[in-house]
Amino acid sequence: QVQLVESGGGLVQPGGSLRLSCVASGFDADQVAIGWFRQAPGKEREGISCLSNTEESTWYADSVKGRFITSRDNAKNTVYLQMNSLKLRNTALYYCAKLCLTSIPGYKWGQGTQVTVSS
Repeated sequence: QVQLVESGGGLVQPGGSLRLSCVASGFDADQVAIGWFRQAPGKEREGISCLSNTEESTWYADSVKGRFITSRDNAKNTVYLQMNSLKLRNTALYYCAKLCLTSIPGYKWGQGTQVTVSS
């Protein structure tokens, strides 16, 4: 069964860090681009990063550039999102996906992992 499972979310204070994990099963994650998305309450889901399957190039939304880093561990078939200098507005449900930038109709999302930034 092809799926991605997110984990690593939690409650963190402003300025803190978290590392999210996205474990792939049923396919090799290094063969596809993997994107991270988030959806804050009352807002649409937005793409925040992308890790390509070629040359390991990355893309970040301006809102997270310089603070978030996405990487891959092929041995674990896992993609990570290291989030540093977290802000209150980063509170959201975070998802990984076999696509980048924007969602597509009919895409089956996982359950995501909740990140809450609060003092």
